[in-house]
Amino acid sequence: MTAVELRLGPRPDEPGPPISRGPQSYSVDVVERLTRDAAQIIGRYPQPRSALLPLLHLVQAEDGYLTPAGIAFCGERLGLSAAEVTAVATFYSMYRRTPTGDYLVGVCTNTLCAVMGGDAILDALQQHLGLHAGQTTADGRVTLEHVECNAACDYAPVMMVNWEFFDDQTPDSARDVVDALRDGRPVTPTRGATLCTFRETARILAGFPDQRPGANDTLPGAATLAGLTVAREHGMTAPEPGAATAAVDAPDQEKMAAEAVREEPAPAPSADVPPRNGSRP
Repeated sequence: MTAVELRLGPRPDEPGPPISRGPQSYSVDVVERLTRDAAQIIGRYPQPRSALLPLLHLVQAEDGYLTPAGIAFCGERLGLSAAEVTAVATFYSMYRRTPTGDYLVGVCTNTLCAVMGGDAILDALQQHLGLHAGQTTADGRVTLEHVECNAACDYAPVMMVNWEFFDDQTPDSARDVVDALRDGRPVTPTRGATLCTFRETARILAGFPDQRPGANDTLPGAATLAGLTVAREHGMTAPEPGAATAAVDAPDQEKMAAEAVREEPAPAPSADVPPRNGSRP
């Protein structure tokens, strides 16, 4: 099978009706456990419905993707209908509508990553794993995804695993990463702590503590700071807040506004130029 055939072939896991797969309801013990966690999340917001996004991550951590049971749970906690919850859930790509492996591998093929080799990386992983983008390996370890942009163009081509960055990738380095993931070996991204599973990541995104060593020590890299470095080398500094324009008091503002809207008298139309309505006097 050629790379072209892989890229253009159908996606067997293309969802049908939104959020229609998986369990329709949770058992009593699961509901009790999720309710305790949900109470912590909802308590952070002045309006309960503001907690919908982290609650969706919470139920995604339970099932590995969004299911009718998870949608119903969120709606019941927040007083929303299933349709309202689904409308939000299907808007954001971070909420999965199909079963997802332990590691969600996303390869960017947007403009800069494509120029730098993103397409080759995606094709190499499809060949290596024997699947199309959108599918999961038989062992349930890796789900391969084609993404539009990872918002890290300064490190193109970029691959993400469970939303952690792998910068400056090549087909060989990408294959090494997925092989390590499938073998159960620890994998550390370019920036961030050693990877945890997709479900564990979803729980962190729901707002619970990230206990991984080094999880909070990530700093921007040299490529991200290149513009700032050049500016400093040339002695450039940002102006102090408010220094660019002098403050204008209220009377002056009113005067300026009156002058801006004042209209000069329109000249009388000449005999050779018809009025705007097209008729002559």
